[in-house]
Amino acid sequence: MAAVESDKNLNKLLDACNKGHRSSQDELYKMFYGYAMSICLRYSRDREEAKEILNDGFLKIFTKIHKYTMGLSFKGWLRRIMINSAIDHFRRNEKHYHHVDITYAKTEEINENAIALISEKEIFGAIQDLPPSYRMVFNLFAIEGFKHEEIAQKLNIGVGTSKSNLAIARTKLKRKLLIQNQERNIGNG
Repeated sequence: MAAVESDKNLNKLLDACNKGHRSSQDELYKMFYGYAMSICLRYSRDREEAKEILNDGFLKIFTKIHKYTMGLSFKGWLRRIMINSAIDHFRRNEKHYHHVDITYAKTEEINENAIALISEKEIFGAIQDLPPSYRMVFNLFAIEGFKHEEIAQKLNIGVGTSKSNLAIARTKLKRKLLIQNQERNIGNG
């Protein structure tokens, strides 16, 4: 019964936002800030960049809220907008990211058990440290479940580039996480 009441309250809030009520927009922003920020952080280099993506996303939400279909998952709609805002941010700044780093492309023996011992925070930090083009492809593929063809279309890159960026991102992540694990073992030894 509480979920039905919560849905009614959300629908009232969304209706007020659709009518342009600023206090309702503030309330919606605060209500979904944490959820939206968690999405944006995955696609950004740091918290400042994530805030920029988040604010762009909420601007889209408030200007296009009339396109939201009541009864469908608002969180799902918001998630899609935040991901698309991250993609738009990447495209706007893409010219700054065009460099190819092949130093990590060689295959390296990695202890898979060591990766399992690493914390979620360390993994999240390692993802944020990836260069933007690798981070974007990794998140879209590994987290969101997009296929390489979809990623290529969204980012205006070739399918081969998407596959290559994913492979390099995985290699970079494994190496960084392995180094973190080795440093932790040295500190504990």
